[in-house]
Parts: sequence; structure tokens; C-alpha cells
Amino acid sequence: METRNPGYREMVERVFRQAGFVRDLGVELADVGPGWCETTLAIGPRHLQQDGLVHAGVQATLGDHTAGAAAATLVAANEYVLTLEFKINLWRAARGTQLVCRGEVVKPGKSFSFVESSVFVVHADRREQVSSVLATIAVLERPK
Repeated sequence: METRNPGYREMVERVFRQAGFVRDLGVELADVGPGWCETTLAIGPRHLQQDGLVHAGVQATLGDHTAGAAAATLVAANEYVLTLEFKINLWRAARGTQLVCRGEVVKPGKSFSFVESSVFVVHADRREQVSSVLATIAVLERPK
């Protein structure tokens, strides 16, 4: 995929620094390229629900933000992205030490992009997919 913004990497890094909720959650940018983004999150007690499993809301936030960042790599410098909707499928209980997420643009567009994020849990030396997020991302022009 081709980006319309040669400074996409710096822009995505800035988004991660400025997104307070995502930063407070502990989401970190691992890598990014045209049409994709990878993030990580070290799992701590605050990420767990009552049974000691990673909360679905944590997985949803990780998948959504990673999807938005992947879509953002393809927009022009005078544009930004905003999630219109997303759906999460929780495949299995998530218990481990880290979440890893990869978001990939499935269908880029001038007004909307469709992105899929895959969320994996790392436990010991094993990594398995625990959820997937399908997101519709709007492409908007920045106010002048």
C-alpha cells in the first residue's frame, strides 16, 4: 500500500504520545508501515476482569487504536482518521504477560477505510490469537 504522507511515521508516533487514555492503559507503538501498525501492552492487574482474564474492553481499545493508526498511515498530511464503528470477536480467554496487536488495512478509501486488527496474548513462549476487531475508519480533512 502507498502512503500519501511521507511523514506518516512521525504522525503516528505523535498520536500515541497524545492519546491520554491509550497511554494510561499502557499501549505502546511497536512498529508501523504503510497500511499496518503493531502495538503491545504489558498485562498488569489493572487490565484484568474479576476472574483474572484480560478484560474485553482492554482488547477492544487495543484493537481499535491499532486499527486507527494503521488507517492513518495512508491518509494525506491534511487529513486525520476517526473510528465510525467496530466489532470485536473474542475467541478465547486471554491470560498471559503481554498483548500484541497487528492492525492491517483491508480496503483503503478516500472517505472510509476498513481495517482488521488481530490481538494475541503472549504466555511463556507461546502466542495465540484471542480476539479480532473489524473497524470502519472515516478519513476527515483537518480544519484550516
